[in-house]
Amino acid sequence: MQSETATRCGVVALIGAPNAGKSTLVNAIVGQKVAIVSPKVQTTRVRLTGVALEGEAQLLLVDTPGVFQPRRRLDRAMVQNAWEGAADADVILALVDSKAGLRTEVKALLATLAERREPKWLVLNKVDIADKERLLGLVAEANALAPFDETFMVSALSGDGVADLKSALAKTVPQGPWLFPEDQLSDAPARLMATELVREQLFLQLGQELPYSVAVIAEKFEERADGSAAVHAQILVERDSQKAIVVGAKGSRVKAIGEAARKEMTELLGRPVHLFLHVKVKPGWADDRHTWRDLGMDWVE
Repeated sequence: MQSETATRCGVVALIGAPNAGKSTLVNAIVGQKVAIVSPKVQTTRVRLTGVALEGEAQLLLVDTPGVFQPRRRLDRAMVQNAWEGAADADVILALVDSKAGLRTEVKALLATLAERREPKWLVLNKVDIADKERLLGLVAEANALAPFDETFMVSALSGDGVADLKSALAKTVPQGPWLFPEDQLSDAPARLMATELVREQLFLQLGQELPYSVAVIAEKFEERADGSAAVHAQILVERDSQKAIVVGAKGSRVKAIGEAARKEMTELLGRPVHLFLHVKVKPGWADDRHTWRDLGMDWVE
């Protein structure tokens, strides 16, 4: 731990509509993958904190689920999780997809942000693929809905503008001791990161809708004497037809999912990983309180 007079440390919460690029930006600022990403919306379900260092500052980056109009209990939990992640943050980054512009859900989000007391910065993401002539208009339109203290234009994917944003955050967070060791990149335990990496592959390798009906639970995480780790994870689906898709012909799909996830785990943990996946049909898992507990999520009525 560092002395309070020499260091800075603060919470930076990222809020935005689904697919605004929050997880990609967290990974870019941290400098290593700590949050799962996919081209599909609503990939993030649980709140996760990435830890980044910039000079004498430690930034605690809270990656939250995308804010959208909820329809299911799980949707409501994700949105609630997002707003709770922003509570009492030293800075809230409102991330806007500059290519998509201020869609209806983004305008609603900004209107809600306007009522919050935390310092707010506007971050226009994906500026590398956006219409450059529209950017200043987007800034003005967003500030009309919620006054922002600062505005940054970045591409989380290419890294453009990320260094400037990170430097500004480091100068803004309050003085205080670091809350995490210098070499720790996330608050997520290895058990949770393992299930998240499996879920990422489900999003990347399955069809458009199926990943939203799937959950991943770590049944067991073992530290082996040879320094490797063994992860036993259960993939929950709601119907037999979904299980058949996840498993694939002669187990080919679940094998591909496992191989890709294991490779990511090995890189993240820095040691060999043995991954064992089991697909189970559990109708109505999304409305089961015990399953939510196993997923590390708070139950909502």
